[in-house]
Amino acid sequence: MASAGRAAVFDVDGTLVDTNHLHVVAWWEAFRQAGHDVPMHAVHRAVGLPSTDLVAHLLGEDRDTGQDAGISAGHKALYGQYFDRLPALPGAGDLLRRLHRDGWTVVLATSAGGAELGALRRAIDADEAITATASADDVDQGKPAPEPVEHALELAGVPAERAVFVGDTVWDMRAGSRAGVRCLGVLCGGIPRADLEESGADAVYADPAHLLSALDDGLLA
Repeated sequence: MASAGRAAVFDVDGTLVDTNHLHVVAWWEAFRQAGHDVPMHAVHRAVGLPSTDLVAHLLGEDRDTGQDAGISAGHKALYGQYFDRLPALPGAGDLLRRLHRDGWTVVLATSAGGAELGALRRAIDADEAITATASADDVDQGKPAPEPVEHALELAGVPAERAVFVGDTVWDMRAGSRAGVRCLGVLCGGIPRADLEESGADAVYADPAHLLSALDDGLLA
C-alpha cells in the first residue's frame, strides 16, 4: 500500500555527482563572455538555483534582462563539454541501491533535464534504484520554493512526513523544509555545515558514502 511507503528524495548536482565546481567555472565563463566579472565564490553559493534565478541573484534585479537567455545558453554549452565524464560522488550509486533494497522509493529532484539529466544518471549508474525524476521543467518555481520537492513526493505517492530530502545547498534545505520533509545535508557540494544547518538541515554528512555508512542509526534507519 502506497501509504506505508517511504520516499528518499535526492538533489543531484553536488549531492550525488561532483559537478558544482564545473558549474561554477561554466557560469563564470558565461558571465565573462557577456561582459560581467562575477567572482567564483559568489557563483558557487548561487549554484542550485534555476538558471534565470541564478543570473538574477548574481547580477541584480536592475540588470539588462535581455542578456539572461544568452548567459544561460553560454553556461549550458560550456557545461555540456563535461557530459561524457561527470564524476559520481563516493558511494552515490551504492547509497541509492541500498535504499531501494530497503524499500525506499528513490526520486531525484533536479533542475537538470534532457541530455544533462541523462549524463548525470549515467554517472550515478543506479537507474534500477531510481523510481522517478522531478525536473525543474515540471514546476513553476524551482528551489528554494518547495514545489520541486512537493512534485517529487507526488511522484513517489508518499506524504511529507514519510520522506527525507538529501541535498548540498541552502536552497535545497529551504525547499525541503518548506515542503515539510526532514532534510539531510551533505558537505560534498562545498557549502559549510553551519549554512546547511541554519537553512534547515536536520543532520549533515560528508558525502553519500558517509550517509550510507550511517544508515542504520540515522534519520534513514
